[in-house]
Amino acid sequence: MFTGIVAAIGRVTDIKALGGEEAGVRITVRVAGFLRDTTKLGDSIAIQGACMTVVELAADSFSVDVSRESLKRTAGLDEKGDVNLEHALRMGDSLDGHLVSGHVDGLGEVSHFAQVGESWDLRIKVPQSLACYLAYKGSITVNGVSLTVNRVDDSVAGCEIHINLIPHTVQVTTLKHLAVGALVNLEVDMIARYVERLVTLGRGAGMPS
Repeated sequence: MFTGIVAAIGRVTDIKALGGEEAGVRITVRVAGFLRDTTKLGDSIAIQGACMTVVELAADSFSVDVSRESLKRTAGLDEKGDVNLEHALRMGDSLDGHLVSGHVDGLGEVSHFAQVGESWDLRIKVPQSLACYLAYKGSITVNGVSLTVNRVDDSVAGCEIHINLIPHTVQVTTLKHLAVGALVNLEVDMIARYVERLVTLGRGAGMPS
């Protein structure tokens, strides 16, 4: 479990194939001052919003194995470059963002990214399958960053969300590198998923009264 508050920006410096075309890859992320003294093999770390398991450790780097299925469902895990990082939430840690599972629900496409005053206006085209989970002032995770939805536009062409990014968020995350057409990892609010399930199933489908 995570919070969507990025702890550091790391850099994917090495990518090694684990087998044939259907196999995954092992990626190495180099980052100074991020790993804890207690970090060990098997720990979970969110990379660009995707929960991954540490399989190798060094003083200022770690490696994870990314399956082919994960590569098909995410963006930014199979290329060298900057990535957002977050340690798994510990009991007693401050929940400054919102509850994030680290399971990417789908890929969005940046449709607009421009500075407006001191902030940035980010708009993302969202898969129609995720549209029902999005609401004004609701939460969404974009590349591992907990953000607030400022507006939802539903149309025949699909769903688009508007997000206001404050300067601090742009400075301390990889969102600064976004451009129109870029794909981003999206995770909807898990509470919204449970609400949708309750509403869809309804009491007429065998739920206890």
